[in-house]
Amino acid sequence: MHIDAAWGGSLLLSKKHRKESLKGVELADSIVWNPHKMLGASLQCTLFLTKYQNLLKECNSASATYLFQQDKFYDTQYDTGDKSMQCGRKVDVLKLWLMWKARGTNGLEHLVDNACHQALYFQSLIKERPGFRLVIPRVQCTNVCFWYVPPSLRGQEETEEWWKELGQVAPKIKERMVKEGTMLIGYQPLGTKKLPNFFRLVISCQPPLTNDDMKHIADEIERLGNDL
Repeated sequence: MHIDAAWGGSLLLSKKHRKESLKGVELADSIVWNPHKMLGASLQCTLFLTKYQNLLKECNSASATYLFQQDKFYDTQYDTGDKSMQCGRKVDVLKLWLMWKARGTNGLEHLVDNACHQALYFQSLIKERPGFRLVIPRVQCTNVCFWYVPPSLRGQEETEEWWKELGQVAPKIKERMVKEGTMLIGYQPLGTKKLPNFFRLVISCQPPLTNDDMKHIADEIERLGNDL
């Protein structure tokens, strides 16, 4: 069993959140984690972890004798190039090592906990705010999915045409925020659930956000979409 923890893998650094969100992760055969996503390491930085010590070499080794001689004076298991498909590559893990050395385990944990806190705070903020509607009742990791319903669409029967019009709101607000240079927030539809375009606010550790930042995001979306 493989776990894709590209984003949520950073919760491993939080004693609080890994108990709830990553319970049972140790049962997986392998896991992938991208510190360049939620944690904010420089692109690109990806870890692939497996329980099986020789699996990567068995799968990828070409045993090129001009590169990876087996009769060297040191332990050849450190020749990691023979364990990956591309052989030669940049030392991407150095970015995580440097970040860890600079901030420490406690520092990284604080960043992760803050990102989770801000996601929950933003959720509670828009729950009580007219015009905002959550796609799902509770955030997943640090993803907050929501619609902004402008005044012109409020209080109407939510017909198929109404949902179609709502699906045009997020792209228009995104266009305005890009042209004004105020924010960058993604949006997407979810065709399998027949859900039109909604905002997907993904909160990362860098830069560390505050409650005031979350209020600004809600205020800005309202400002940019109030006349639609």
